[in-house]
Amino acid sequence: MANTTQNLVDSNNNIIYKEFPPLWEQIKEDFHTPQKKDPAFNHFLELFLNYPGLIAIVHYRIAHRFHKKGFKLIARLIMGWTQFLTNIDIHPAAYIGRRVFIDHGIGVVIGETAQIGNDVTIYQGVSLGGVSLERTKRHPTILHNAIIGAGAKVLGDIVIGEHAKIGSNSVVIKDVPDKSTAVGIPARVINKEEKSEKNEKSTRTKLPDIDQSMFEYMLCRIKILEDILTNMPDDNTKCKDFLRKRSEELSTKEKELGKAYEDFLQALNKRDKTNS
Repeated sequence: MANTTQNLVDSNNNIIYKEFPPLWEQIKEDFHTPQKKDPAFNHFLELFLNYPGLIAIVHYRIAHRFHKKGFKLIARLIMGWTQFLTNIDIHPAAYIGRRVFIDHGIGVVIGETAQIGNDVTIYQGVSLGGVSLERTKRHPTILHNAIIGAGAKVLGDIVIGEHAKIGSNSVVIKDVPDKSTAVGIPARVINKEEKSEKNEKSTRTKLPDIDQSMFEYMLCRIKILEDILTNMPDDNTKCKDFLRKRSEELSTKEKELGKAYEDFLQALNKRDKTNS
């Protein structure tokens, strides 16, 4: 699936990034990344005290260079000490691209053959784990600009597409296409086209204005009562006929209000079914 010596590629043989830039250039980018991606950032000193993900990434950059040159024990010792300091476990053999941001960081695990593209954001509790004991590519490939939500488990030799989003606490065991969102256990890919179509249908299902119907009924009722109080005939026969007509008018308005309420409930149920 991937060439782990020079170019990193996804399952379609698309290059993630060609080669590493100079070490200090990468580390400089890493130190600027929290300022761009974390709205809670206030002061440069916070980078050393409040961003364990940054510390882990910087240590990884150094350890990975040792690992590539064959000093694997030194690389493992560096990352073992880093895990003790930050509670973030990154294997020095993993490939992590530029400007990757590990936010909060506690409990993040990145396996040996994991590959991460540029500008990826990873939240706390994320595991990029393997499901095989074979010494092959057994961890995920995360392409550029993907976001992995808190507590998500991305398992196996799968590809998370560019600009894809993984929901918090999801368990992903299959490829996720570019610009898609995967949520749930096991994760299910949400099709954006289907979602937008449902939203469009939802907006087309307009609800009757039940408030207006009730307001019109109350105005009519008040008008009838005022008419009774001011125009009631003195003659008993005429009075009965007058009250009967006003009662019929009121009854008609009550039926209209009842019909409007039924229409409102039916439209509401229809909209809920469309959204589900």
